Amino acid sequence: QVQLVESGGGLVQPGGPLRLSCAASGSFFSIFDMGWYRQAPGKHRELVAGITSGGSTNYVDSVKGGFTISRDNRKKTVYLQMTSLKPEDTAVYYCHRDGRVGYWGQGTQVTVSS
Repeated sequence: QVQLVESGGGLVQPGGPLRLSCAASGSFFSIFDMGWYRQAPGKHRELVAGITSGGSTNYVDSVKGGFTISRDNRKKTVYLQMTSLKPEDTAVYYCHRDGRVGYWGQGTQVTVSS
């Protein structure tokens, strides 16, 4: 059974940084592509950043230059470093593992407000 547990969310002021972590259980973490998604109230869930098993990354245009996704295969953890946060980044952030069967974490709330 695969579990993804996100952490690191919280309240941050505009312009501030925050780092999210997603710890995965299960085997063969390194062979799966991973992603961070977010869902704001009243909006669809969107892909924020993805990282392949080989380390290639992609980002939604609105976060390019401000967010960085990375992974530590030994720790079975994927990270999302967020800088220059804006109120429109407020959302529940979810970790996702690709594969024949996809898995989701429970989500972590990020609120950007003064």
